[in-house]
Amino acid sequence: MDAVAHFTQLARYNAWATARLLDAVRALPEEAYRHDAGLFFKSIHGTLNHLLVGEHHLWFVRFAEGTSPKVALDAELESDRARLDARLRAGAARWAPLIASLPADRWDGTLDYTTMRGTQASLPFAATLAHVFNHGTHHRGQITAALTALGQPSPELDLVYFLQNPPTP
Repeated sequence: MDAVAHFTQLARYNAWATARLLDAVRALPEEAYRHDAGLFFKSIHGTLNHLLVGEHHLWFVRFAEGTSPKVALDAELESDRARLDARLRAGAARWAPLIASLPADRWDGTLDYTTMRGTQASLPFAATLAHVFNHGTHHRGQITAALTALGQPSPELDLVYFLQNPPTP
C-alpha cells in the first residue's frame, strides 16, 4: 500500500472512531460528562478539547499551511457540547481530502513550519502525520476508558471492526 492509500485509510479510521466516540459521549448526562473518572487528569470534555486543539487547530494547519498558529489550550476550550461535537466531526473529516491533495513527492519530504516562538522547524513529513493520528488514538482511548469506568463501555477503538467493515468514502 502506498503512502497516500495508507494515510487515507488512517484518516478514514480517525473520522470513523471520532464519530463513534462522540455518539457515545453525547449519551452521557451532563454531570457524568464533566466528571473526572480518575483515570486521567482531565474531564472527558477537557480531553475532547485537547483532541480538537492538537489535531485540528495545530497540526492540521501545519500540514495544510505550514504554519503554527498561536493556540493555547485554555483559550480554545469549547464550553458548549454541541459546538465541540460539531467541530470535532468537521475536523476529523478534513484529513482525508488534504491527504489526497498532496503531491507524491511530498511524502518523502519534511514538514517545514514556524513554531509559536518564531523559530523554523523541520520534521519528517510521513512520520509526523503518523504521530498526529497516534495522538488522536491515544486521547480517544482515554475517553473510552473513562466511559467504561462510568458504566458505559464503548469500544470506539475497535480497529479490527473498522478494517473488516470500512466506511465508504
